Amino acid sequence: MVYNVIGVTSGSSLDGLDLVFVALTEVRGKWSYEIKAAERKAYTDDWKEKLSTAANLPARDYFLLHSEYGHYIGHAVKDFIATHGFDHQVHFVTTHGHTVFHMPSQKMTAQLGDGAAITAVTGLPVISDLRAMDVALGGKGAPLLPVAEQLLFPNVAYRVNLGENATISAQKEGKLVAFDVCPCNYVLDSLAEALGRTYDENGELAAGGVTDPILLDALNGLAYYAQPYPKTLTNKFGTTTVLPMIQGHQLSTQGKLNTYSKHIATQIANAVKQVGGEEGEVLLTGGGAHNSFLVASIRELGLRVTQPDAQTLTFRTALMIALLGTLRWRQETNAFASVTGADRDSVGGALWTN
Repeated sequence: MVYNVIGVTSGSSLDGLDLVFVALTEVRGKWSYEIKAAERKAYTDDWKEKLSTAANLPARDYFLLHSEYGHYIGHAVKDFIATHGFDHQVHFVTTHGHTVFHMPSQKMTAQLGDGAAITAVTGLPVISDLRAMDVALGGKGAPLLPVAEQLLFPNVAYRVNLGENATISAQKEGKLVAFDVCPCNYVLDSLAEALGRTYDENGELAAGGVTDPILLDALNGLAYYAQPYPKTLTNKFGTTTVLPMIQGHQLSTQGKLNTYSKHIATQIANAVKQVGGEEGEVLLTGGGAHNSFLVASIRELGLRVTQPDAQTLTFRTALMIALLGTLRWRQETNAFASVTGADRDSVGGALWTN
């Protein structure tokens, strides 16, 4: 069976809206994919301001923005289809939306981007709110993507995403396990901003710095790393715990980038040992996989690293969201309790149709 799906995502870095049109093929339980088009629609300064301040809005204004952003996504999808000539080819759209509130301890999560508005604009079925069911069942609603990664990349032992947080997933004793390893690009990008860069391209700044062993030991000693999985991180951990710790050391920005890159590599190696400890390939995906210094730092610790093609690296999240929506379309499990800590596995996502 072939499903032609548009996956849509928006990250907290506010780079823009990622859109992927992918043909997902399932044959006797095995999945494959072909990305037919992918692009990032950069946010205007106005939209960056709206999304970054959404958590401070009164309830009425928040829901007005929820509707407005849904219409924005709908028009972005409609333009994407027209630009690439995909009229009458798309079966449905899956959107993650833009996370504003994520409080699983209180069984609540909220992503901007009204699915009904997207359907109203595009005329297509839309699947949204992928985290809500798992959170309602007591899960952390994250990591969300390992289920899809396992299906698309079943032949690697460990799947590590170097995104805003680094995550790992693997099979252990017949179950899928996954967790957030440590803050990743969110911290690296914040450090690079001190030198007027939006990010450290290829890790060139980090490569020019010197590792601070005292800072590295302090970072590796953070209590989160000793916690058992399943576990998940929010960006607040990076902004309220990690960055202040780094800034408290008298060290050049390049030295901070170097040291934090070594920290990420160390925690990934520790996570591999924690999950399995066995030799096997480690598939690196996410924006951080473009960071040559970070990838080299991971390899230096003896991990056998492999990477997919550049397009999959860049649009990995939207691709995985498309597959999670497809599982929802098929009424198949797309959230595992072994990953999120929920009371049970679930089929998550709200379906909107005309």
